Amino acid sequence: MTSACVDPVVGKILAGWRYDISSLAPEMRGDYEAHFAACAYCRSRQRLHRLIDVGLIILASVSAGVFLIAFAVIHYWAPRHTLILELIACGGFVLSALIWLIVALATPAPTTMVDVARLGVRHVHDRLPAEIRERLPEELRVKLTGS
Repeated sequence: MTSACVDPVVGKILAGWRYDISSLAPEMRGDYEAHFAACAYCRSRQRLHRLIDVGLIILASVSAGVFLIAFAVIHYWAPRHTLILELIACGGFVLSALIWLIVALATPAPTTMVDVARLGVRHVHDRLPAEIRERLPEELRVKLTGS
C-alpha cells in the first residue's frame, strides 16, 4: 500500500468530503472515480471511512436492540424501581435510534450497504440455473444484472 496520495490536491478535496462522492452529480464524479482507480491510498482511506460508518450503524442498532430487550425484561419481572428503569431503557433506545438516524443521514453508509446487497443478489442471480433465470420478469432481471 502506498503511504501517500498520487495527487495531493484531489486527495485533500476527497479527505475534506470524507472520501464520499455519492452526492456528486454523475458528470462531476468522473475525475474523482478516476482518482480512486489510480490511488491506492485514497481507496484505502475511503474503505476505512465506510467501515467506520457501517460499524457505527451496526453498533447503534445493537445498542437499540439491547435497550429494547432491557425494557422488556424490566417490564416482565417488574423489579422495585420499575418506572425509573423503564424510563432509562426507553431513553437509551431513543438515544440509540437518534444516533442511528444521524449516522444514516450524515454518511453514505446506507448507500454502501445497498450496493453490497446488490452485489450479493447479483452473485446469487448468476448462480441460478438458466431456466429459473428466464422465469424472472424482465424488469427484475434488468435491475439485478444492470443491463
